[in-house]
Amino acid sequence: MLDITDLKLDQSSYIEQAAAILVRAFREHWLDAWPNIEDALEEMHEMLAEDRICRIALQEINGETRVVGWIGGISGYDGLVWELHPLAVDPDFQGQGIGRALVLDFEEQVRQRGALTIQLGSDDQDSMTTLANTDLYENLWEKIANIRNLKGHPYEFYQKLGFSIIGVIPDANGIGKPDILMGKRVRH
Repeated sequence: MLDITDLKLDQSSYIEQAAAILVRAFREHWLDAWPNIEDALEEMHEMLAEDRICRIALQEINGETRVVGWIGGISGYDGLVWELHPLAVDPDFQGQGIGRALVLDFEEQVRQRGALTIQLGSDDQDSMTTLANTDLYENLWEKIANIRNLKGHPYEFYQKLGFSIIGVIPDANGIGKPDILMGKRVRH
């Protein structure tokens, strides 16, 4: 049974577990994101600020309640838009619906706060899509319309949850390494 709840400052064990997930989940394709536990713990403490959302997915494993994933959110545009940042699921538990459950819970959290939109950036630093290693200043919208996933980039995960590509920041992570911007309306 998966339980999604707020992460609190006094839950040091859960904070450490979530930080370790952040390092492990981003290790393969996003080495610069959180390369070590110290950087991940710093991110965790930033996400625990009062004006942010930080939710964890808990699951009982061998009689022990463990963090198996977490999601964060940052308010913008006077609370009308929330940035989903980050989403991390323990690699040992990916593909079991935990990420999906966290995103759906996040949508409800921001909807309750009066938001209209969720946005996120999904970097392509490892040539995972056809948007990498190309000049995105030429025929950008055609390239977005014809995007292909080459190596399991998460943009398709978000599309399955109703997100759309709303733009791209060319060279956001270096020449030929764009940030794919995605968004979803959560309230009409």
